[in-house]
Amino acid sequence: MELTAFLSPPTDTQEMPNLPSHCTQIDITSTDNPTDTTVPQQKNTSSQSEVVAVLKEILATQKKSCDLLSDVLKHVSFQQRQRAAELQTWRENNPYVAQACRKAAKGLSHVHTDFLTTLAEEAAESAEDFTDSDYALGEFIDRYGPRLAHFNGVMQLLSQLAMPEDENQN
Repeated sequence: MELTAFLSPPTDTQEMPNLPSHCTQIDITSTDNPTDTTVPQQKNTSSQSEVVAVLKEILATQKKSCDLLSDVLKHVSFQQRQRAAELQTWRENNPYVAQACRKAAKGLSHVHTDFLTTLAEEAAESAEDFTDSDYALGEFIDRYGPRLAHFNGVMQLLSQLAMPEDENQN
């Protein structure tokens, strides 16, 4: 069979070549009637109704998910508002402690920054040793890990209890 049979439009005497069943023939030749642009479509109503049913089920599941997420958000935001109100009440009842926490957090932040700088510099210098030796990595973690964890905990506590700056200037 020649290639021209696939490329040239069929004539009255020439038929389209027999193609395997998995191939589709599309006639792209122009017609005499330019207003006739209808394309035959295969409609399988049973598969379309199945698709519609699945889409409706997906939509219902998404709506349930959105409702659940909305409930979770309300619950979490309520807890955060309640915690913020309790913290504000504590600050108002203990203004001197809140101010002391603020000053301590401000002063310790410089120490914290220096500590982190030292840690980062030593880690950068010893990075190759950490790759080669589990012992060196363990020593580094033992030296800095507990102190860093405790320091971060103290800084977080002081920051949360500290009187905000605008309230401190009453």
